[in-house]
Parts: sequence; C-alpha cells; structure tokens
Amino acid sequence: MLVERMTKNLSNESIFSRKYGLLGKEEAHENAKRIEELCFASADDHFKNEPDGDGSSAVQLYAKETSKMMLEVLKKGPRTTAESEAPVADTPLDLGDTVLDISGGKRSFIEADEAKELLSPLTKPGNSYKRICFSNRSFGIGAANVAGPILESVKNQLTEVDISDFVAGRPEDEALDVMRIFSKALEGSVLRYLNISDNALGEKGVRAFTELLKSQENLEEFYVMNDGISEDAAKALSELIPSTEKLKVLHFHNNMTGDEGAVYIADMVKRSPNLESFRCSATRIGSDGSIALSEALGTCTHLKKLDLRDNLFGVDAGIALSKTLPKLPDLIELYLSDLNLENKGTLAIVNALKQSAPQLEVLELAGNEINAKAAPVLAECLTAMQSLKKLILAENELKDEGAVCIAKSLEDGHESLKELDVSTNMFQRAGARSFARAVANKPGFVKLNINGNFISDEGIDDVKDILKAGKNSLDILGSLDENDPEGEPDDGEEEDDEDAKDGDDEDELDSKLQNVQVEDD
Repeated sequence: MLVERMTKNLSNESIFSRKYGLLGKEEAHENAKRIEELCFASADDHFKNEPDGDGSSAVQLYAKETSKMMLEVLKKGPRTTAESEAPVADTPLDLGDTVLDISGGKRSFIEADEAKELLSPLTKPGNSYKRICFSNRSFGIGAANVAGPILESVKNQLTEVDISDFVAGRPEDEALDVMRIFSKALEGSVLRYLNISDNALGEKGVRAFTELLKSQENLEEFYVMNDGISEDAAKALSELIPSTEKLKVLHFHNNMTGDEGAVYIADMVKRSPNLESFRCSATRIGSDGSIALSEALGTCTHLKKLDLRDNLFGVDAGIALSKTLPKLPDLIELYLSDLNLENKGTLAIVNALKQSAPQLEVLELAGNEINAKAAPVLAECLTAMQSLKKLILAENELKDEGAVCIAKSLEDGHESLKELDVSTNMFQRAGARSFARAVANKPGFVKLNINGNFISDEGIDDVKDILKAGKNSLDILGSLDENDPEGEPDDGEEEDDEDAKDGDDEDELDSKLQNVQVEDD
C-alpha cells in the first residue's frame, strides 16, 4: 500500500514537479519500491536493537525516513538518460556517459566479483565518467579492494562522488577499512561534490576519510547527514578539510552534534563565505551552540537557503539569529520549525525579515509556541513578503484571533502562494473560513492544510462552500481526519459565557476580526 501511495505522490503534479520536473509512472514506482525496502530494513534493524520496545519508535522511523527519501527523489527530479542504470560489463561505452550510478534496486551487500562487474564501465579506455554514485550498495573488504585501484585510475577525471550509505551492516572494523581504501584511492581528486552521508561515521569514520578530506580544496557541495557527527567528529571535520572557501552547499542534517560540536561547525561556516545552502537540522544544538552558529552565519552573505529545524534554540538564540538575518540579503528559503522560539524569539526574527527579506519564498515556523499575541507583527511581516510560495505555521497556538489576523495578511496579493499549512493551531470556524477566503482565488494554489483544529461541521461546510465559489477547487483542501469538531481551546482564554460556543457568536467573532487592519510599514 505504501509503495502504491508513494508511486502516486511521486508521479502526480505538485509544487516540486513544477520546479524539478515530473517523474514518469515507471520511474516513480522504481523509486517507491527502493525507498520502502530501504526504510523497512532500517526500521527492522532499529526494532531488533530495541527488543524491549513496543515497535512504535521503529514505525516512526519508518515513516520519517520514507518521507525524507521521497523528498530527496522529488528534488532530484526525473532521471536523465545519463542517469539510467549502470551498463553491464559487455555494453559498449557511450562517449556521452558521465554518470555511473549503481545505487538502484534493493539494498545489497556486494563482494569482489560483483564489484568488478558493476564498476567495469570505469575500466574502459577513454571513458568520460565524471560522477559516481555507490550509495545503497554495502561494500565488503573484498569489493573495496577491487574498487580501490579502479577509482584511483579515474580519480583525476571525477568531479562528483556519492559514497553515502556504502558500508551498511558491516562490522565496524571492516567498515573503517573500506572507508580507508576508498579514501586512499580518491586522494588528490579535485571534487566539487562529495556525499558521505548515512555511514554512521562518528569520529573514527571521519578520520578514516583523512586522506580524501585533506586533499579537497575545491569542494562546492558537501553532505554529512545522518552520520553520528558528535563533538569529536565535528572537530575532526573542521580540522581535516583544508579549505571551504568555495563551498556553496553544506548539509549536516540529523546528527548528534550538540552545543560543543556546533562550535566546530560554526568555525567551518565562518570559513565558507560563498555558502548558498546550509542545513543543520535535527542536530541537538542548544542555546549556546545556536548563538555561536547564528553569529557565524553572518559571514555567509550569499546564503539563499537556511534550514535549522528541530533543534533546541530557545528565545535567546532566536534573538541572536534575528541579528544575523539582515546580513543575508539573498535569502529565499528559511526553515525554522521546532526551535522553541516562543513569541519573543519569533517576533525578533519576523521583525528582521520584514525589513531584510521581502523576497522570501519559503518560510517555516511550525512548532514554536506562537500565539495570537504575536499574530499582528507576524501578519505585518507576511504582508511585505509578496513572493511567498510556501508558508508553514503548523503546531502553534494561533486560535481564531491569530488565525484571522494572519489570513487577512495573505488575502490580498501573494499571487505566488502555493502551499499554506496552519494545522494544529486551536482555531475554530472563524479561523478556518478566513484561511479559505485567503487562498480561494490564488492562481496555482496547491494545498491548504487546516487539519488538527477545532472546526465544527458547519465550519467545514463553510470552508468547502468558499473554496467552491473561488477559482480553486476543493482539491486544494488537505485531509481533515484529525480535525476535532467538538474540541475547544483549552487555556481558558475563551469567553466565559456558554453561548460563546454557538455558531452565531463564531459568526460575530469572524465579522469583527475581518475588520482587523494589517498595515505594511
């Protein structure tokens, strides 16, 4: 069922397909099968390592990794001719081939004989391969010994190397030896792209790549995601890479860096003035590390995409980040969900953005305990952001008052808006209707998510009627399976009068709040 659902999602028109291209049904199905197999294997291993658990964390991992890999496939776009399955040994060399990708199909262990066959295209005289992807194939020591000399023979022509997830399931000692063989073989290559993600590196793994890392002075893209990067591992990375001046993409997602490790990441960032995309999400960084990182980002004046989601920033780090944002005039995508910013940290950031980033296309502020008191200032900021394509404010506490204020700021203009997620915000009928009005006539709008709120059945009917009457169809309305029509905000700030719960009073509140004026400074 998951494979079928993923196939449909990967091959249907979406905001991603418009930007990166639409996958065909066959390619979507191949990717869906591969993703499911990899994620099931990962979740199964997770469950086996926690025999006393009830399996819930394994299921969560299964879902999370599936979503992450789907997003990666969508952003990669449809496979080009050069990215088709790697030719087998007896296939004549196409002089146009520049990519050797053996990552397709089910994750598998490969040994010497299979490695020799898979990598044979690299041994053909006059080949023009510049990019290799060995991800999803687990190399043993025998396979590595075959791969080493082959890679060394072509290293001077390689510009992109993806060796993510290439020692999965191997004993630590064997995995480290494999890494050392690859590192030695690729030493001295002049790479613009290097991906060593999903290898559970830790400090030992990072240092196993010493020769490769020390020889890289021209990297433009560097990916070290889901690698167990601790403080010591982060220190090793910072020490080993001689130059990051040309670096444009640096991704550290899903590591165990913490505050201490963040200091070394910040040091790398300071030495990367040309950085355009920085991802340091889900890295367990607290307030101190976040402040150091925020200050370091001030040197990256060409930054276009910044992703710091799912860390422990807190208010003080939010304020520190707000002082950096005016130094990033090219910022287009900003991901700040689940950072514990609260109102104070959020207001500092949106006030900075209002002046410095009207060109922003993606803004995520989900899960930051933002309530109605912050809504007017946030609304002023959104009014200035007429280029917004995606706005995520889910899992906050806007309620009706805040929801109507935010919706009003989006109603006029914002012709590029494609996605709005305000799920789980404690609002009711008035808020829901306001958001429906805000997007009903946006050209090309794709998805409105108001799930997980307290919208009455009458309110849902209102939303549907508003959307039907607009230029967009009901197809833009997301699932409502977690909406609670009987629910109410639980903090006691609602009117005491029992009659305030009635639909008539919701209408009155809706009417009053529609008159809220949002002014653009």
